[in-house]
Amino acid sequence: MKHILYLLCLVIFSCYSCKNKSPNKNTDLLIPPVVAPFTGIDTIATNDWWNRKPNKIIDVKVKREDVIAFGIYTVHQNTLKLTAQLFPLYPYETRTVRLEIYRNGRWQEIQKKQIDDIGWSALFRIENWDNSKDVKYRIRHGEQASFEGIIRKNPVEKKEILLAALSCNSNKDRGGRENYVRNINYQDPDLVFFAGDQSYDHSEHTAAWLKFGMQFRDVFRHRPCITIPDDHDIGQGNLWGEGGKKASTRAGDDGGYFFPPEYVKMVEKCQTGHLPDPYDPTPIDQGIGVYYTNLVLGGIDFAIIEDRKFKSGPKGKIPQIGPRPDHIRDPNYDPESVDLEGLKLLGERQLNFLTTWGTQHKDHVKVVLSQTGFCGGAHIHGNITNRLHADMDSNGWPQKGRNKALRAIKAANAIHIAGDQHLATVIQHGIDDFDDGPWAFVVPAIVNNYYSRWWWPENEKSGPNSNGVLPWNGQYLDGFHNKITMHAYVNPDQASEGSGYGLIRFNKENKEVTFECWPRDTDVSIEGAKQFMGFPITIKTDL
Repeated sequence: MKHILYLLCLVIFSCYSCKNKSPNKNTDLLIPPVVAPFTGIDTIATNDWWNRKPNKIIDVKVKREDVIAFGIYTVHQNTLKLTAQLFPLYPYETRTVRLEIYRNGRWQEIQKKQIDDIGWSALFRIENWDNSKDVKYRIRHGEQASFEGIIRKNPVEKKEILLAALSCNSNKDRGGRENYVRNINYQDPDLVFFAGDQSYDHSEHTAAWLKFGMQFRDVFRHRPCITIPDDHDIGQGNLWGEGGKKASTRAGDDGGYFFPPEYVKMVEKCQTGHLPDPYDPTPIDQGIGVYYTNLVLGGIDFAIIEDRKFKSGPKGKIPQIGPRPDHIRDPNYDPESVDLEGLKLLGERQLNFLTTWGTQHKDHVKVVLSQTGFCGGAHIHGNITNRLHADMDSNGWPQKGRNKALRAIKAANAIHIAGDQHLATVIQHGIDDFDDGPWAFVVPAIVNNYYSRWWWPENEKSGPNSNGVLPWNGQYLDGFHNKITMHAYVNPDQASEGSGYGLIRFNKENKEVTFECWPRDTDVSIEGAKQFMGFPITIKTDL
């Protein structure tokens, strides 16, 4: 019955398109609509999408010359992977998209790919790519639609490599991101990293992903970009993936994914298909894929890991101490009571990957990229009156899993870059003792006026060994009794309500890393433009 209804819609639409003299020359080539393998979600971009009423996210009924939204790519070990992201296509339109490069004074087609109706993306893969020079590319669909950019050469000759890092693109502000685009393009990083929550429209990922892409496409049009999904991207407020099991509720605190696996796979295909091939592509439960891998660029080796995918859910596994299985408000609880044997954070597969990765390219600066930080780096959540002692959504829990991850990162002599917390922090972790672990920079939210967090010790005192730059720097125990040294934090009472982005400078010659943190509303091209208080911070990478 469902298929009959869709065919009826198709007939109605084909009559409509002929009546309105569509510019596409292939109006007689009707393609049966692909029925989405899920219901009630991603409705803006699936099935008979053209019959949907206007929505608050984005207008998907674009002019046909604008149907290619963006391209996003990486190059690793001479393999180019580039995802073409399109707006939804009408049934009569071709599902073929072409990749061309500008060579010898003219455009030359080098590959064709089929567009997937679920998610509206296509992945190009070109091996033996010459990464010694910049190459102009364009993606084409039909006779009119085109998107152009540059595949950058590998900047191996540069003494300093720049990474721009962003996270948490809230739908509370659906406007453009002109300040970010202007600033990042002016600073001209070699690589851009979006750490997750590119989409906050839980059940409408395709529309929200298109919105994100239209906001930021002029950032990654001309440079490689890493995007990884977090909990909101796959439709949940929090995610403890627990190896791919089915979650019982949208809260997901018993572990697993609530939405159908086909939806999760669509999200990951759109956001991570252009990343280097996964280290071990074996799917997890429900056939959900993995993407943890590494990318070598300009003498920097980036490990890309999945914080949430294997992490245990707290509900039913540990004593519930607070009003929710994942929240602890009692400062007198015993942290060991929730750090039980058998609980996982990264899982053995990713720990093995990090261990192996740490032994390779020892002459390279090493960086781990992931969704969130490995401690409880905030005291107040959501509003100034909501003090939360410990939050199991953070990677401070489970503590044994946290320490295993930090030992692997430290053994690789790597630093850690993440997002998710909305609150920017620079922390040196302690494992057995204070300051014996890796450094970590959690970057601020792109938009931070919807669920802010504060670093605000209840006694309002600085910790031992404070650098004195901010009131509450120094050595502390987080809510799980993990040892941390706070070097900088950006509470929401600072400029731009604490929203902004991170810029990380890797000085290969001096073996130094500099963490910069820029407010959203600052124009970095103006002489004397100021970062958030406490920044920049420079550390040695050969500690």
